[in-house]
Amino acid sequence: MHYSIGEMAKQLGVASSTLRYYDKEGLLPFMERSHGGMRVFKEEDYEFLKIIECLKTTGMQIKDIREFIYMVIQGDDTIDDRLQLFRKRKQEVEKQMAELQETLDVINFKCWFYETAQETGSTTVPENMKNEDLPVEFCATRAKLRRE
Repeated sequence: MHYSIGEMAKQLGVASSTLRYYDKEGLLPFMERSHGGMRVFKEEDYEFLKIIECLKTTGMQIKDIREFIYMVIQGDDTIDDRLQLFRKRKQEVEKQMAELQETLDVINFKCWFYETAQETGSTTVPENMKNEDLPVEFCATRAKLRRE
């Protein structure tokens, strides 16, 4: 089955302009065109486009995604390189996730802090609490915030 750019964009949940951009940037070398020059996508293009979207979501640069695509086109000789690319991306995403977790910990602490202040009518109450009076999950966060 074949899909127009609009149909494929709808399946992916992206704008048609996104797929046009991918094409312009050389990310869709597999894409076919109709006799009238319209972009035509095949069923098997969907999975490849999902991988492109995934890599883009991780923050991978377009040039690196393009490099991956051309490695795939080159075939099995590039398996090691592709594995390295994904291992590197995995490390970068894990680092991002750890940083986001730290940020979430601070936000959760601040929510608790201001909920407690709201209940007591003053920020001095949670501010002056001893560590043993804090919920256990906030002790390390408060200590870290006080060091900064």
